Amino acid sequence: MDFYELTMSQVYFNEGKQDEVVTFDLFYRKNPDDAGYSLCAGLEQVIEFVKSFHFDNDDIEYLRKTNQFSEDFLNYLSTFKFKGDIYAIPEGTPVFPHEPIVRVKGNIIEAQLLETALLLCINHQTMIATKARRIVSAAEGRAIMEFGARRSHNFDAAIYGARAAYIGGVVGTATTYAGKEFGIPALGTMAHSFVQSFDTELDAFKAYCRTYPNSATLLLDTYDTLRSGLPNAIKAAKEELEPKGYRLKGVRIDSGDMAYLSKKIRKELDDNGMEDCMIVVSNSLDEYLIQSLLKQDAKIDSMGVGENLICSKSTPVFGGVYKLSSTYENGRAIPKIKRSENVEKITNPGYKDLYRIYDKETRMAIADVMALHKEKIDPNEDLTIYHQMNTWKNKTIPGGTYELRPLLEPIFKKGKLVYNLPTLKEIREYSEKEFATIWDEVKRFAYPQTYYVDLTKKLSNLKHKLLEEIEERK
Repeated sequence: MDFYELTMSQVYFNEGKQDEVVTFDLFYRKNPDDAGYSLCAGLEQVIEFVKSFHFDNDDIEYLRKTNQFSEDFLNYLSTFKFKGDIYAIPEGTPVFPHEPIVRVKGNIIEAQLLETALLLCINHQTMIATKARRIVSAAEGRAIMEFGARRSHNFDAAIYGARAAYIGGVVGTATTYAGKEFGIPALGTMAHSFVQSFDTELDAFKAYCRTYPNSATLLLDTYDTLRSGLPNAIKAAKEELEPKGYRLKGVRIDSGDMAYLSKKIRKELDDNGMEDCMIVVSNSLDEYLIQSLLKQDAKIDSMGVGENLICSKSTPVFGGVYKLSSTYENGRAIPKIKRSENVEKITNPGYKDLYRIYDKETRMAIADVMALHKEKIDPNEDLTIYHQMNTWKNKTIPGGTYELRPLLEPIFKKGKLVYNLPTLKEIREYSEKEFATIWDEVKRFAYPQTYYVDLTKKLSNLKHKLLEEIEERK
């Protein structure tokens, strides 16, 4: 956690506010890479954190030594346990700016102390899952493998990054522990050092084929891709594999002009009766380079993507924030709003619900709408939704033509976990299904259509009323 969560919490405690109930929203303001969507991930790690969240003796002793906290407050922390409510959007769901991904309700100290941990889990994995989905989309059905551990920001970033990438659609990971921990297929063959360690390149290829006759993929570019690597790979296949009834599974190139090389390799393999041998490429790939290679008719069957995926190199920060949305007084909700000179930083007030609106006929997503908690929306009636700031921008959806789906699902109620965690495979399959409901215009890389995330009339009126009240107090 950030230290200020503790300093603020002691003030709440000293002022007798520790039992006051509040709500917070976790949301973000801008899609990475100027995309039209993001793909939320990290909820399972949020759940793990909240379940185990406590202060042990070592924690209390450390805080005591900072000379910042009273013994009464430290005693309070020593028995701390989260007892509030958390609702969240399921992992793998396409999400959009300004809508709550996680909604927290609890006493002001427990809600405040969760801030950094929730942001850490959601920001990191959402960023990687989103990048993975973009890269997988660019590959147009070709398999993408996550190869990024050695470029990631230490152990957890590699492991949980691989998890998020799998949600985003990669077929496997080179990170062995992620395979063990999450059941993601672990993939990998050989490095240039392996080839160099043998007297000849051919010796290296034959040795690998002897150990892995069912799955041999040979790295061609240690010395010379076309004049050495490819002829030796074909020779190893003909002399070591085919006489024993096996076939060379693939060849990989990790440098050079991949479009040019892949075409040359494909022709040579086909001329030698190896049409089933796949061509794998790696080397600083991202969605834009993949698109370019495919436009050049590169003969590529699958791709390994490293640092550009695991670090989301082009947009390495996902800007999730955690903002107070309401307080309670005598059981009555008091909506709160943050005002800013920067319009996109003005928050949406109150304890809110979030719905996705689907066209009844096409089953495609039309828009998301935020509403006040328990506000009634009848799908049989016309629904007018309003831009978050400019009320003249509104859209009316005729009654009977749409369906509503609540996006925020209960995770914890009164501190008890009530959510049935899906498997990672189920999350991945769900994500594919939900992604298919988003229009292609929203998913395109260049100048995507902005997806509607609007407010009901009641919430819009409340927001503008609070802004007017702030202006009047100035």
